[in-house]
Amino acid sequence: MGWDVEIYEYRPDMRLPSYKAAAQQRSINLAISSRGIAALQAIEPGAGERFLQAAIPMRARMVHDSKGKLASLPYDRNGQCINSIDRALLNEDLLLEALAVPNVRIFFGHKVISANFDARRLYVQDSESQKEITVPFDFCVGADGSYSIIRRQLMRIIRMDYQQAYLEHEYIELRMPAGPPKVLGGETTYLLDPNHLHIWPRHSFMLIALPNKDKTFTCTLFAPASEFDKLDSAEKTLTWFRTHFPDAVPLMGEDSLLHDFQLNPRCSLVSVKAKPYHYMDRVIILGDAAHSMVPFFGQGLNCGLEDVRVLDRLLLNENVDPKFHPEYGMEDTRLARALQTYSNTRHEDLITISDLAMANYLEMRHSVTTPTYLARKALDNFLYSWSSQQVTPGSFTIAEKHDPFPTHWPSGWLPLYTMVTFRPDVSYATVKRKADRQTEILKEIGKFTAGFTLLTMAVTSIALLRRIRD
Repeated sequence: MGWDVEIYEYRPDMRLPSYKAAAQQRSINLAISSRGIAALQAIEPGAGERFLQAAIPMRARMVHDSKGKLASLPYDRNGQCINSIDRALLNEDLLLEALAVPNVRIFFGHKVISANFDARRLYVQDSESQKEITVPFDFCVGADGSYSIIRRQLMRIIRMDYQQAYLEHEYIELRMPAGPPKVLGGETTYLLDPNHLHIWPRHSFMLIALPNKDKTFTCTLFAPASEFDKLDSAEKTLTWFRTHFPDAVPLMGEDSLLHDFQLNPRCSLVSVKAKPYHYMDRVIILGDAAHSMVPFFGQGLNCGLEDVRVLDRLLLNENVDPKFHPEYGMEDTRLARALQTYSNTRHEDLITISDLAMANYLEMRHSVTTPTYLARKALDNFLYSWSSQQVTPGSFTIAEKHDPFPTHWPSGWLPLYTMVTFRPDVSYATVKRKADRQTEILKEIGKFTAGFTLLTMAVTSIALLRRIRD
């Protein structure tokens, strides 16, 4: 757009060998799907395709029951898929994309301490010299994560509705190594099908595994903190894993499993909700800083990238001038309108996807094993096939220039997962309203079916009684 951009990043440069060697993998693999890809392409055409070259398509969930039996549950009838991507690779690629723009500069090892938004000043500490520097700005974007300093500073000057909640569940990262070559001297292999997201649902906890390009799998165990507390010895840990995940333990290897379980950190899961997301024309928060969510719908990354696409569209709609430099006390009215529109219109979407992500945890660790879930999924897919036309994977793009979500009510019957994951042209709030409407229709069908069944049974009973009497 022509802005001069300065990025202040507390961490060191991730491209340095020293950083890569010291970094510990603390967070689950990222799943990028249509929303995230559409957002990347809207900002930088062609970027989505480039990033997908480092990703592995996952076309279905592979459910592992307690006896090792497998069941593949496709994500979509049209073959659409989500993609497993290495967080470090994606971050580095995004960094390189940004630094390729000549008017973007980045300062590593610089931590934001505080901000004065009225004076348009950030106060930043240089980690190397420990000196504090003052950074003037016209417009500040806070994309600094769940424990955002910018959000904390913003809360001091506006009446922000804010909610933070921790799940009782925590997670630990584990690793499944690559398998041996099929032929002597050949390449290593995957120990599981790499085109699935593997799930071991166990009602109150679950294990998942996502594929990596090096033929390994990143495994993540989600469980109540109280469950982890019980596993306080190697013997208890191995017995517990053998009991609940008998087919996964041999693949991970007992020694490797114990090593990872004992050394890798137990991480918490936090959900953050806030409103508004801006102050005048001075500042806005995006991504986890505004709406940290649990990872069970695979939308954290996708939603954060979509935030950028939506804001980009609103700035373009208002014709915000990057060359306008307001004096003290002045306001850029066009920028202020764009930010106000963002807060007003984006909030319902963000609350919706946060709640859906929380609800999907129950589905992943429990519901996928129940007959009711499987029957509903089969009915959803039947109605989807009957009422909706066949589509090409990735065919829904954002073509409209003015409306961030050009499709206000998608036609046909669409499963909730399909709308959330594969329809970037439909807002999360619209997805939820349509899904609720479809659920009401199914309830009415159920009532009608039950009534018809009872009527049939009554008529049959009367006929039998008459026969017996005669």
